[in-house]
Amino acid sequence: MSYFNEIRNIQYEGAKSDNPYAFKFYNPSEPINGKTMEEHLRFGVAYWHTFTEDLSDPFGVGTAIRPWDKFSGMDLAKARVEAAFEFFDKLQIPYFCFHDVDIAPEGSNLKESNDNLDVIVAMIKDYMKDSKTKLLWNTVNNFTHPRFVHGAVSSNNADVFAYAAAKVKKGLEVGKELGAENYVFWGGREGYETLLNTNMKLELDNLARFFHMAKEYANEIGFDAQFLIEPKPKEPTSHQYDFDVASGYAFLQNYDLQDTFKFNIEANHATLAGHTFEHELHYARIHNMLGSVDANQGHPLLGWDTDEFPSDLYATTLAMYEILKNGGLGKGGLNFDAKVRRGSFTPEDLFHAHITGMDSFAVGLKTAQRLLDDRVIENIIDERYDSFNHGIGKDIVSGKADFHQLEEHALTLSDITQPSGQLEVIKSKINQYLLTTFA
Repeated sequence: MSYFNEIRNIQYEGAKSDNPYAFKFYNPSEPINGKTMEEHLRFGVAYWHTFTEDLSDPFGVGTAIRPWDKFSGMDLAKARVEAAFEFFDKLQIPYFCFHDVDIAPEGSNLKESNDNLDVIVAMIKDYMKDSKTKLLWNTVNNFTHPRFVHGAVSSNNADVFAYAAAKVKKGLEVGKELGAENYVFWGGREGYETLLNTNMKLELDNLARFFHMAKEYANEIGFDAQFLIEPKPKEPTSHQYDFDVASGYAFLQNYDLQDTFKFNIEANHATLAGHTFEHELHYARIHNMLGSVDANQGHPLLGWDTDEFPSDLYATTLAMYEILKNGGLGKGGLNFDAKVRRGSFTPEDLFHAHITGMDSFAVGLKTAQRLLDDRVIENIIDERYDSFNHGIGKDIVSGKADFHQLEEHALTLSDITQPSGQLEVIKSKINQYLLTTFA
């Protein structure tokens, strides 16, 4: 059965195309510094937003019109698989991602849920044989059901800890079965509402115990996917334990997990934490912890996780700058953890949104590569920190300087000359490169 009869395969037609079903800037086979665009960007479709999202919000019911929603239960789950692979193939997307409950409905108990999963996983595996689309990562939903009202593996209830761990055990098995290149841990309710009823030390210790057990089981079954933690500061809890990359990295170091995990960084989560997207990417990169990316953006006037498709070319350029400086994303990719707006409710809007996101990151990729090739930002930074390449600065960096030497040097200074930070020059250059990349 076809769910997108009127839409042909999406092709690259160039910047002058007025075809809404064509890429204007994303040319999958175009070489950029030794790799194709497709190899650099490694785009993924988020199963939950694209095939299960109904576009409801706290003030209104869902508006999404989806041809597969005429089914229910397992028939709906199977129809979504059919629609998904038709969508993947027409978009020529290399990857997809899912939670367990996205692909199969929960049963009345864990065994029924696992049985449902087995049926749909077998169906997905069969579809993957004839599709170029692979599984970038999978995960499990340990946050929606009422059993997780007080958290999952950070819960005050040991039975909930066991249930959540059992779901992850199944998730790791599913990931291995489908050849997932990564496995993501998003602690949707791993945090607290108030410290007045929270044993934080026990919860953090249990969270670490769980992560160690997960890695041990992955090793046991031969699942060699990259493990990823996805930071988010708040919502639904008032404070989540994986607040941002810096706090997440401190947690991993404290519990000897820093060699087991990297980070899956979401743009909208970065802004909720009070950071820029590029800040989180940069912090992860300089600590060799950048693993994968959830590509979306937030709304500047709204203070929650709006998960918009990326269209800000300045943001995609700075993101790709960090990713290219990282040497790429390795096993990771750019997963569109993004949803169409509530007023964009037709099936066709799903294509328009992904085309926009893919084109936006293609522009970011080409612009960032030009900036790096010309060392635009690096030259300014090198000049700004040049004082640490000679004299007292070189002694500081090499570890030769002590307080006695630094005092002796400081006493000789009658004045200190400061260079300009040249921020306006840098922004002007980025604008110039953005506007001329496709000229």
